[in-house]
Amino acid sequence: MRGRKPKPTSLKILQGNPGKRPIRGSEPQPPRSQPTCPAHLSPTAKAEWKRLAQSLCKIGLLTQVDRAALAAYCQSYGRWVEAERKLAETPPLLKTPAGYVQASPWLAISSKQLELMAKFMAELGLTPSSRSRLAIQIPTGPKPWETEFVEGDSAAEFKSWSHDDHHLR
Repeated sequence: MRGRKPKPTSLKILQGNPGKRPIRGSEPQPPRSQPTCPAHLSPTAKAEWKRLAQSLCKIGLLTQVDRAALAAYCQSYGRWVEAERKLAETPPLLKTPAGYVQASPWLAISSKQLELMAKFMAELGLTPSSRSRLAIQIPTGPKPWETEFVEGDSAAEFKSWSHDDHHLR
């Protein structure tokens, strides 16, 4: 497949469909429920899963079928953290038995895991640029300045209004 990867409908809707192109209704919509954390993840990866899963599920970016992608991101994150810890304990350059100087293997592991994490973050909408394009609308009640006090027979009531209701004439 050539060209850009198609953007999931949920991302198009969250971004407000800036291109105003018709949204396909035929895209499969998996049930929205939070997947369970895989048991095989490292403790650091499990902590990252717990940090992200609920938030991603709340805004509709995580479903049961996305479990493997998030697990792969979290495992890469766990390996990156481990490699960074090892790099802090060991020198970045090592001397081989033959007398040559080479980079620590932990440096290569860290770099590879960062590369993998970046790919997964783009897919899952976890980068700052992908978040800046999202327009998440969480339903809330009327704001205090959108209500006016109305006196009733038995009790005070509040009435919700909008700017359209009270326009200048």
